[in-house]
Amino acid sequence: MNASEPTPADEAAHILIVDDDRRIRDLLTTYLRGHGYRATSAASAKEARGFLDSLAFELIVLDVMMTGENGFDFATHLRKDSDVPILMLTARGEPSDRVRGLEIGVDDYLAKPFEPRELLLRIGSILRRAKPWSIKTSVACVRFGPFTFSLERGELKSEDEGVRLTERERDILRLLSESAGQSVSREALSGSGGAANERTVDVQINRLRRKIERDPANPVYLQTVRGAGYRLVIDG
Repeated sequence: MNASEPTPADEAAHILIVDDDRRIRDLLTTYLRGHGYRATSAASAKEARGFLDSLAFELIVLDVMMTGENGFDFATHLRKDSDVPILMLTARGEPSDRVRGLEIGVDDYLAKPFEPRELLLRIGSILRRAKPWSIKTSVACVRFGPFTFSLERGELKSEDEGVRLTERERDILRLLSESAGQSVSREALSGSGGAANERTVDVQINRLRRKIERDPANPVYLQTVRGAGYRLVIDG
């Protein structure tokens, strides 16, 4: 960091930028630091893993089309043991690529070229969702079958075993839990990101079903309300 750049506060969110284009890395690092974030950049998936082994990050900005291991493969491996939010950057804007990223478990998707201000808004939206939830109702937790979900901590457990969730899955489950037994529209579940549309909500719901339903094709707890959205069926 040069002397002219502002120094982010120690408590500022730390963002890891993974892109094999040095110009993009430098521009994003400078821009994010200038807006109060801590930023670290990596030129490859391998370099990113080195940083992740020694540092904690609140968000990863990840390019898809990288030399060697691409962003899709890196995100797939990362999701096996981490739920750190991921914002994907790509020059490929096809809906199939967006859906593939969401199926992997990324939180949002931004196609290049993009306005830096839009990136900043997406990052802010993801980080707000990732903060500890402020409960708006008297419900502290809900139970359905062998599962317990804490709205305050955003933790899903099957009996005593934790179930890993992405930030978007956690956000959706909170919204459904607050309205347990009642339908919640796709629009309400979609959030404020650019990936917010009916198709991507359906993808995220299907991911959740694979984690909580014995038979995802015939869901017992996370049910579709035709023409209205989805509802979570809880015990009691």
